[in-house]
Amino acid sequence: MNYVILAGGGGTRLWPLSRAGRPKQFLKLIDDRTLLELTLERLGPDVPPEKVFFSVTEDTAPFVRQILPNVKDEQLIIEPEKRDTGPAMGLVAAVLELTQPDEPMVFLPSDHFIQDHESFLKCLQVSDDLIRETGCLLDIGVVPTWPNTNLGYTHVGARKYERNGVSIHAFRGHTEKPPLEEAEAFVESGEYLWHANYYMWTPRKLLEAYATYAPETHVILKRIQQLWEKGDRAGVKREYSTLEKISIDYAITEKIDPERVLIIRAPFDWSDVGLWSVLKKLREENPDDNVVSGADHVSIDTENCLVYGTKARLIATVGVRDLIIVDTGDAVLICQSSRDQDIKNIVEELKRRERKDLT
Repeated sequence: MNYVILAGGGGTRLWPLSRAGRPKQFLKLIDDRTLLELTLERLGPDVPPEKVFFSVTEDTAPFVRQILPNVKDEQLIIEPEKRDTGPAMGLVAAVLELTQPDEPMVFLPSDHFIQDHESFLKCLQVSDDLIRETGCLLDIGVVPTWPNTNLGYTHVGARKYERNGVSIHAFRGHTEKPPLEEAEAFVESGEYLWHANYYMWTPRKLLEAYATYAPETHVILKRIQQLWEKGDRAGVKREYSTLEKISIDYAITEKIDPERVLIIRAPFDWSDVGLWSVLKKLREENPDDNVVSGADHVSIDTENCLVYGTKARLIATVGVRDLIIVDTGDAVLICQSSRDQDIKNIVEELKRRERKDLT
């Protein structure tokens, strides 16, 4: 199996810490290692370096080289520009099909936290075997703990396989980022799993799915593949700019024939480190349910708050509850914990105001 670490995202809901100049996957948010390093370490010591690839943009590739100096150029599959996961993952499939068309690959988001590495790797091994046996797309779903509207939801059916303690289910459909009422119904039903975005298939099979469900994208991807093989990066950039900006979930997953997909029910705890409230849950809390990271903080009657800052400036809180407070020196965020999903709107407003220095 090949391992493709997705490291081209922006992480706007962790503003003002995560920005275009240094997105969240390159930050030390949980301990003294970046999320990118944690993702790579999760694979363990037995994965040969040549089996690991990084899907990056021209802006994020330098961070990968800086944090992981031993990574070789051929391990970097660089998007000429950001056009969401549909084009990005299609580009990876097109590149890997040139040399390893039938070798299973797994896409690994670089902004997740999984503590149980053994169970996670067991899921990947089972998926590798099933792809070779069935020709199906494999994905991992996580039991939802709350109605998160920033994630996709996978409708799962009956159990079809049990391998090495891993339960594999039929796929009954996918709904990407549903409204709150629908997400609440999904969680209550017990029939839906959070879509964790660990797509596993072969490059050939994934490109066949583009041909079926996103034919215009497939035509362009095949042209890009030919240009990539010739080393014509200018041509790749030109063609890539014509691809529709769309996530793979909308382009493929919501349309795909359910018989072509199998879903693994994750036997491990999982966190998408995409919200300050999620990060708060991963950090050690004091008796007042506060999390303080880096900041010089004085607290009086403060409960259930996250305070993130530096020693350069004191942050004092009195009589407040359920707040996210983040001070990065050039920007301060104060947000109700229940509204942290809306922080991305600040970034959009700053872009509208042409405040590139803060985005």
